[in-house]
Amino acid sequence: MSFLLYRLLADGTADAPQIDTRQPDVPWVNALDRGFQLGDGVFDTMSCFRGRPFAEERHRARLIQHAAAIGIDVDPARLQEALAGVMDELGERHAIVRTTVTRGQAARGLWPPPGNPPTILVTAQPWGPSLVGQSACLCEAGLPRNQFSPLARLKSLNYLENILAARRATEIGADDALIRNLDGNAVSTTIANLFAIVDGRFVTPPCADGCLDGVMRAVLLEEAKALGFDISETSLTPPLLDQAEALFLTNSVRLVRPVIALGKRSLIPPPRAAESINRLFNALLARIEYDTGMRLEVALPIQ
Repeated sequence: MSFLLYRLLADGTADAPQIDTRQPDVPWVNALDRGFQLGDGVFDTMSCFRGRPFAEERHRARLIQHAAAIGIDVDPARLQEALAGVMDELGERHAIVRTTVTRGQAARGLWPPPGNPPTILVTAQPWGPSLVGQSACLCEAGLPRNQFSPLARLKSLNYLENILAARRATEIGADDALIRNLDGNAVSTTIANLFAIVDGRFVTPPCADGCLDGVMRAVLLEEAKALGFDISETSLTPPLLDQAEALFLTNSVRLVRPVIALGKRSLIPPPRAAESINRLFNALLARIEYDTGMRLEVALPIQ
């Protein structure tokens, strides 16, 4: 069933447009909001299973941290108020919950005067089990990630590089695009963190290479360690990527997604790698059940 839930916390101004009284609950963002005008803000996406968010504290903490990194002071109580408004309406539905924080409204100019309250917008849309278990064919993004940019490790509203890479993937029939940094090392895709299995070892790029500190990435590193797997945060250089027997992607919506091709290179995981990925996925399901009380009935990443 299609639905859209939202909660908007924003301070109006004297010259703010009038809200249509026929639709009093429809949220609005002022045309001078810097998120709309300049992409000046950050966002977070988490999944809720039967209305119970997974790793909510981690998501909130990261959002506040990323906002602080660009000079936006987010009141944790105000953020929680916005989230609670949507959670109350969710009931026991599965949902993808996105929280957007902008620097708020301001007049022209790149750096506004201090004390401007941020805008917080929370929206929820359906999540379904069919989002999990789909394999991915990757193409090369063709646009390098500048790992030295402060934006490389922030979930900011400046997502145009990812959008252009996703456009390229769509145009050539791929599911997603592999992003490399200026050194040619693989760092992520447009919407996911990247893991490789090399000689039985789990390898994921360090955030310093230009990837996001994904919540699901962190959870899976913890679970892989608890399972006794050899794990490493190591740069995925071209030679190391060539040695990989399997690749898989992680994010908070699709959880774990196996890669079956990179360009013309087949990457269907061999049995040992497939077993390792499925073991890690089952540990993640147990973690989700412990955190939310919900046991997900979803397909294994590799059948």
